[in-house]
Amino acid sequence: LGVAAVAGEYHSVVARAAAARADALGVPFLCASAVLDTLTEQPTPWVARLAPAQSHGWRIYADHLLAAGHRRIAVAIDPSSVYWASGARILRDHLAPHDGTVVDIDVRDSTAASVCDTLAGRHATALLLLVGHPEPAVSIVRSVRRDRRLAGVMIGAPAGQPEFTGWATSLGADGAAVPFLRYLPERLGPLGERVATALRERLAEAPSFVAFEGYDTVTVLAGMLRSQGPDRAWTPESWASVSAEGTRGRIRFSRTPDIGLWQWVWAPVQVVDRDPADPGRLRVLHTG
Repeated sequence: LGVAAVAGEYHSVVARAAAARADALGVPFLCASAVLDTLTEQPTPWVARLAPAQSHGWRIYADHLLAAGHRRIAVAIDPSSVYWASGARILRDHLAPHDGTVVDIDVRDSTAASVCDTLAGRHATALLLLVGHPEPAVSIVRSVRRDRRLAGVMIGAPAGQPEFTGWATSLGADGAAVPFLRYLPERLGPLGERVATALRERLAEAPSFVAFEGYDTVTVLAGMLRSQGPDRAWTPESWASVSAEGTRGRIRFSRTPDIGLWQWVWAPVQVVDRDPADPGRLRVLHTG
């Protein structure tokens, strides 16, 4: 179609496919939300990303677990997904030097009830959901919340499932106090506040961090089109010239070791949860 650039993508597995094709075609691709470190098998000059790499954000999440006193962690995981497998590895590697252990519970071979039995038997103090939403995540949360043996077990979802409106609708109070990652600063600047107000009016609810990622993607690409032109006159080094005021800070891209693409280093990272006293309100628990 002769497009000047491609923008997206919310899901890391889809973004990986898009990034590989953009690299092969020499088309600039700005990834808004996907965090998987290795979006392409080989380093590429054509792909840039706004979201922080999974290894960065999930280490911050692991630091939150350690600060909260959790050393024995269970993960309910679908290991067939490269995204979940990568997340489990990051957690395991970061927790190990601090005497933390990670126990895998393969959800392909488990029911929500058997997940609870394994948790009780392994004496884990936290269960992380590295699974899809709504299922099996919703069923697992309900079962754990209702199991008296697991009254002290914290449930977490680093990938951000509790951000979804459907999470709160399905789980109500059971979906509160489940920490997850989001990529927002402690305070939005003037641009961020204006965008938040406009989005809230359009959506009839508070925007998620993904909405800000989308706005920042448009801002960056609009600036590049103004400076480089819409006729694919860009070069792979064009990303280095970006300096855009986004909703969450000034955006610049650099080459980052072991990632292989142009990366904003870094978007702000928070660990938040839904307040048990008001599940519609999000609490900031940890920043990194």
